[in-house]
Amino acid sequence: MNKIRIGIAGYGNLGKSVELGIRQNEDMELVGVFTRRDPSTIKLITAHLPVYHIDEAQKMTEQIDVMVQCGGSMSDMPVQGPLFASMFNTVDGFDNHARIPDYYNAVNEKALEAGKVSIISSGWDPGIFSLIRLYGEVILPHGKTYTFWGKGISQGHSDAIRRINGVKTAKQYTIPLDSAISAVKRGDMPELTSREKHSRDCFVVIEEGADKAQIEHDIKTMPNYFADYDTEVHFITEEEFEKSHKGLPHGGLVLRYGKTGLKEEHNHTIEFKLDLGSNPDFTAHVLLAFARAAYRLNQEGVSGAKTVVDIAPAYLTNKSGEELRKYFI
Repeated sequence: MNKIRIGIAGYGNLGKSVELGIRQNEDMELVGVFTRRDPSTIKLITAHLPVYHIDEAQKMTEQIDVMVQCGGSMSDMPVQGPLFASMFNTVDGFDNHARIPDYYNAVNEKALEAGKVSIISSGWDPGIFSLIRLYGEVILPHGKTYTFWGKGISQGHSDAIRRINGVKTAKQYTIPLDSAISAVKRGDMPELTSREKHSRDCFVVIEEGADKAQIEHDIKTMPNYFADYDTEVHFITEEEFEKSHKGLPHGGLVLRYGKTGLKEEHNHTIEFKLDLGSNPDFTAHVLLAFARAAYRLNQEGVSGAKTVVDIAPAYLTNKSGEELRKYFI
């Protein structure tokens, strides 16, 4: 079997999870990890694999089939996404929903020029949840869709806080509001704002001498992340952070309610739920499935940026059409 050669760009929580995830995909192998840090300071879980400075990636376009991008959506991927799309097939979990159209356009331009495939925003939301929302709407065109996240840690929002001047480390918990979920499950089909659906709890460790008031202001007013939510900011010690906030759980729920019949007398519910012990581990496995799709599509001569709704499910697996028909249909 010719294995898909994977590169990892960024070696934080998600990058480490991608490294482990490759071990469970027999048709993939890890070529190396690329980092902005000093490569000599990075110790991989997999022994004897090289770590490169990110600037060296341009020299390795013939050695990597797909680059899995594991940087942050706030400031890393807007730069790195188009850059890597100009050199490799890529996959990423860019999760700033409001900026996805602009990000898609920037990546698509570079991917088309390079003749490569870049599958963007392919985590679990955006990603898997995006597919469920689409299926719900096309199957039940008269209805409403609701998405709830958590309770759990958002990697993208946590990363956004850590980028604020004076923040040493931080984690952000997204909390769905029980009142909103109850109203939806009753079939009320309410109109809900972001603030009425979720709240956000931030646990922040600051650098010595940092301005707490300024940091709290910067968090609560951050557009596309916190400004539209009721947000609590808790300043804690590094010791408390390590004791109480080491895990990375998450999850979410997509609900579609619809009506059919001559007088729309029949009610239907589509419900899809995720309960994740490790957000980065699960996200990594989603990215790897779409990395396989990016590679296979490019082998067929396809190029340009894609999202999860553009990808036929058969491209996500290494099973043959015969196997899919036998075991899944």
